[in-house]
Formats: sequence, structure tokens, C-alpha cells
Amino acid sequence: MRDIVSCFSENAVNVSHSSCSSYSSNACISPSIVPSVQNAVTGVYRVILSTGKQCLIKLTWCKNQNGGQGLIVNLGDDPSTCFKLNTNLRFFRKKKGNRVIESDRLKIEVFWDLSAAKYDAGPEPVDGFYVLVMVDSEIGLVLGDMAEEAVTKKLKNATPVAKVALISRQEHCSGSTLYSTKAQFCDTGIVHDILIRCSGDHEGLKHPVLSVSIDTKTVIKVKRLQWNFRGNQTIFVDGLLVDLMWDAYDWFFKPVTGSATFLFRTRSGLDSRLWLEEKMVKKDQDRVEFSLLICACKNT
Repeated sequence: MRDIVSCFSENAVNVSHSSCSSYSSNACISPSIVPSVQNAVTGVYRVILSTGKQCLIKLTWCKNQNGGQGLIVNLGDDPSTCFKLNTNLRFFRKKKGNRVIESDRLKIEVFWDLSAAKYDAGPEPVDGFYVLVMVDSEIGLVLGDMAEEAVTKKLKNATPVAKVALISRQEHCSGSTLYSTKAQFCDTGIVHDILIRCSGDHEGLKHPVLSVSIDTKTVIKVKRLQWNFRGNQTIFVDGLLVDLMWDAYDWFFKPVTGSATFLFRTRSGLDSRLWLEEKMVKKDQDRVEFSLLICACKNT
């Protein structure tokens, strides 16, 4: 009897091998359209301490209309543990420092240095920075190319290091109907290029077409999107089942204020449920899954 993963993979689009996609490898790439830009990026990290305690750290990079960069750190979804940092030039003194976040359960301390940070078009710095989050005196989260140097200077060799995993990433984009990003679906996988494109009548098409590609390979192509504005497809990436969901309802019925939603979420091959149904099922706390949520606005 075949295993469940192999049964799923027969009907899933495999992006690990060039012969497994029935679509053109460049079907949704057009040099004439400028990709939209990211306004905010949120990463949710699961931290497991040496004592066995667990917590979620939510870190958000954002950019306002005036070009100012911001950083928000939360302990899970608890608003009382929120720490906000505005890195506008007039707040230059805040680009480097540390802050203790009050919590009834854990002691959280954030160290950062963004004084030499460099940015591309998005809100996340690309180099010249570090963010270090200590949880109960353990190294919980370390980000940035300067992080290793910062840890060496600030902490002793005996400082315990907690286990950490990125379990969710959320991106807010605006501009055109071309959205590009990168994602690593598991710790042992590679970083994949993701491109989402909605073609319209300005390109000679009678009906809008939605295309999603991974590493230049189209994994879904939805024709007549105005009638098929919601749906899902299972794809197979790095040996994992990934549920891809799209909801473009607001693009057609709330074009000014609404946004389309695209969700990539890994799924265990032993679980026959789609992620949409999993909210009714108690999750295994030891299983690390990953999800990428993209909220795409047509207007700035």
C-alpha cells in the first residue's frame, strides 16, 4: 500500500523538478510592469527555552508614507508587551539601544543597532544591522549580519541559546498587480523565489488571469479570475505538501480599499485536511509548520 504523501503528490504541482509542471516557466514574468513594494513584513518565531518554556515572538518591520522605517516587537499577540521603534532621522538616537518588555510570564529584553542599516525598497534592512531578543536571559532571537559580533560583545560564552524557528511570515504589498518575494518552507530547504501576477485587459486579455510561479515555474494559472476569485491548490516543494490559497474578491468588489490574500502553508502528509479545516483540530505543539501570508493592494 502506498504512503499518503505519494498519493497527495500525484495531484500536486511539483516545483522541485522541471518536468513536473505543465505550465510555461516564464508565463507570469513581464519586464514592462514594475513589481509592487512591501509596506510591512511580520515574522512570527517560536522560541523554546532550555527549561522547556515556549513563547512566540512577533517582529514587524514597517515603512510609513514619509519613508520612515519602523520596528515593532511583541510577545505573541499580547498588546501589553508591545515595543515600538521609529527610526526616522529626527529620532536618530533610537536607532541603537535596548529595552525591557514587561511580561508576567517571561523577561524579554531587546537589543538593536540600526544606525548603519541599509534598505532596499522594502521595510526590512538588508545589512548593517542587528536585532537581539533575550528571553529569560537566554538568546532567543538573533537577526542581522552584525548579530554574531553583537552577541560576542554583549554576552558570555556560557549564555544558553534557545531553539528558534520561523513559523509564519506576513507581507503587505501595494502598487501594481505584480508581487515578488522569497520563502524558505523548511529549515533544510532552499530559499525559493515567488512571483504572483494578475494580467488584465490592458494586456489584451478579455478576462483577468492569475498566475503564481515558484523559481520561474508556474504552479497555478487561474483563468476568468473575476469568477474564480477564491480557491486553493496543493503544491509539492522540497518534499513538503504546501497548500496555496488565493482570495481576490476585494480586487473586484472593493477595488479602492480591499486587498487580495495569498497564503502558502506547509502540511503534514499524514494529515488529509486542508489548512482551512485545521483550525478545529488541536495542533501538535512539537511540529513546526510554516506559513507565508501576502496581502496585496492594487493601490498605494
